[in-house]
Amino acid sequence: MQFLNEPTTDLTYSDVFLVPSRSEAMSRTDVDIAPDDGTGAQIPLVSANMTAVTGRRMVETMARRGGLGVLPQDVPSEVVRQVISRVKSAHRVFETALRVAPGDTLLDVLHLLDKRSHPAVCVVDDEHRLAGVVSAADCQGLDRFSTAGSVMRMPQVRFTEEELGLADGAGLDAARLHEGLERAFTQMDALGADFAPVTAADGRLAGVLTPRGALRSTMYRPALDDDGALRVATAVGINGDVAGRAETLLEAGADVLVVDTAHGHQRKMFDALQAVRRVVEAHGRAVPIVAGNVVTSSGVRDLLEAGADIAKVGVGPGAMCTTRMMTAVGRPQFSAVLECAATARELGGRIWADGGVRHPRDVALALAAGASQVMIGSWFAGTYESPGDLVVEPDGRRYKESFGMASARAVQHRTAQEDAFARARKGLFEEGISSSKMYLDPARPGVEDLLDTVTAGLRSSMTYAGAEDLGAFRDRAVVGVQSAAGYEEGKPVPTTW
Repeated sequence: MQFLNEPTTDLTYSDVFLVPSRSEAMSRTDVDIAPDDGTGAQIPLVSANMTAVTGRRMVETMARRGGLGVLPQDVPSEVVRQVISRVKSAHRVFETALRVAPGDTLLDVLHLLDKRSHPAVCVVDDEHRLAGVVSAADCQGLDRFSTAGSVMRMPQVRFTEEELGLADGAGLDAARLHEGLERAFTQMDALGADFAPVTAADGRLAGVLTPRGALRSTMYRPALDDDGALRVATAVGINGDVAGRAETLLEAGADVLVVDTAHGHQRKMFDALQAVRRVVEAHGRAVPIVAGNVVTSSGVRDLLEAGADIAKVGVGPGAMCTTRMMTAVGRPQFSAVLECAATARELGGRIWADGGVRHPRDVALALAAGASQVMIGSWFAGTYESPGDLVVEPDGRRYKESFGMASARAVQHRTAQEDAFARARKGLFEEGISSSKMYLDPARPGVEDLLDTVTAGLRSSMTYAGAEDLGAFRDRAVVGVQSAAGYEEGKPVPTTW
């Protein structure tokens, strides 16, 4: 990357812009956006290890579309085992279906409907064979304690794995699958169907397909491990039995370990990293280690020397973070990413840019500055796939609560096993916004909708730079420094005054 005009101060994403360069004509679908950091991701996006952002549904959906989701460090080890097991058993192409038994109530159905972006719940028998489907419309005007079996109907359209190009649950012929998905989209589009169950040869429910899901599965490559299962990243803190936690995560099947703390440039982090590195090497599996957070060249250098493969960069730019206002500590994110990425690559490592992303342009700028991936938190909190409960306001707007990992809510969760006096002492030092409403965008309510938007913007940025992959994007990007008025000029003009 090179500057059009040399900066005289540290910069954040709003301070800079990308300049178009000479480009050979190329379609944005032809560019390769897979990162080069050894994590197995196919798109350079990571959902943050925040309890309001990443759970099983987020990890599974991110991996199916080529990204990574990082399970938070506060999740108990036994729960992490269960989550990893379920993600690894999830289908790499079809969405996991919402399921109820025929004897379950409509209240159970309604509680499930907002957990996924597809609009119906599948009813299955004791052997998991499809018996019917129930939508929200099917529940209107009925007693909430009526059974699903009494109102279920057969779906408008359904498919088998064989019809879609999957001869069995494991085989995957990309060309045949593409043809099958195209046929499925065409059939659903002709019938006006927005949902189709997919069954295995024996009638067992394999998953769910939507028209958009069919399209996405022809455009995104899933992030898969060596056994063809979806990839999972998990976080480890720097306190307690770090080695034991890392061992548990590796045994459970974690594909990436993220050693995480707010201030990553400290002795406890280095000790934790060395412990995790020893566990990974003893385990005999190539598992990348990510560590952070830092914002300087020296911080990156020390993390890589202590055993990290990837440094996580960012202190204070997050939407839920008040660190800079409370402590004055941090650094404008674009400059932090630029400096840290250069140092990491000199040492054979990589960085993730963590925080400060408000628009697709910010992702493109972070990658142009040298990040291999970009971590997103609060932006993803307001989606169907985040762990929180969906709340509907009187005006019909829907939201989920998001909160920072140093907030009162997060600290209370982390210290639940301690006595009241210890919890009260730690409560004196809480930081961050306790909670914030993250409204679901009616046009983009699912994380896949946001992935579409972000990757479309990134692909266009790369074609403007004449770059066929992220390496060329880093080399060819030209960045200029702009005034606040220049940034405002780039915003769309409002349609109402």
